[in-house]
Parts: sequence; structure tokens; C-alpha cells
Amino acid sequence: MTNADIAERIQAETGYTKKESAEMMEAVFSIMKATLESGETLKITGFGSFVVKQKKDRRGRNPQTGEAITIEAGRILTFKPSTLLRQTIAGSTYSMTAVSPSLVMVTSSSLAITGFFSLFF
Repeated sequence: MTNADIAERIQAETGYTKKESAEMMEAVFSIMKATLESGETLKITGFGSFVVKQKKDRRGRNPQTGEAITIEAGRILTFKPSTLLRQTIAGSTYSMTAVSPSLVMVTSSSLAITGFFSLFF
């Protein structure tokens, strides 16, 4: 699914114009990106959590030469799907549409968006 496909689904579900749908989608993704760049956790109820984790320096090995090297510290992004999403993908009868629509809550430690992703399930 591409950004254009997502914008079309938003348009079909909400009745907004294609331009408005694309702007809405870009705004949500921009908020998500800024939240993750700042190191905050992004929790989307009924979908999952994105967490930025700090990795320490660690020892590794160059696979071509076998030489021991140090892999520098860095940040990685992890995703943990919610139980609801796992059940839906596994074929459970539990429906994603049970999530209440369009509640947006921002806190200092996390961002929770409920309903936006229910448009796609």
C-alpha cells in the first residue's frame, strides 16, 4: 500500500477531497515522525507501539576479514503490534472497527492516536 492508496482510502471513508485526505495523512505522518525523532514512544491504540531504543557500543566482526570491530552506539526504531492487531492478522473474529473514531491525545511521554488507523481495517 502506498501513500496514494492510503489517501484514497481516507477519501473513500471520510468524504474529504483527495487533496484534503493527502494533507491529513501527511500531517499525521509528520506528527509521528517528529515524535519518534525526539525519542518519545508512539502508541496507537488498537495498532501498536513504536519505540526508539538506544543501542550501546558492541563488539562485532567483519564478515569478510574476520577482524574484530566495534559497532558504534545508535538509536533504532522498534515496533510492537497490539494484541488486537495480532488477533486481526491471525484471523480472529475481533474487529478493528471497534476502535472509537478520531481521538487524538498527546502527552509528554507518548502520542496516542485512536481511530485514524481504523480507516484501513
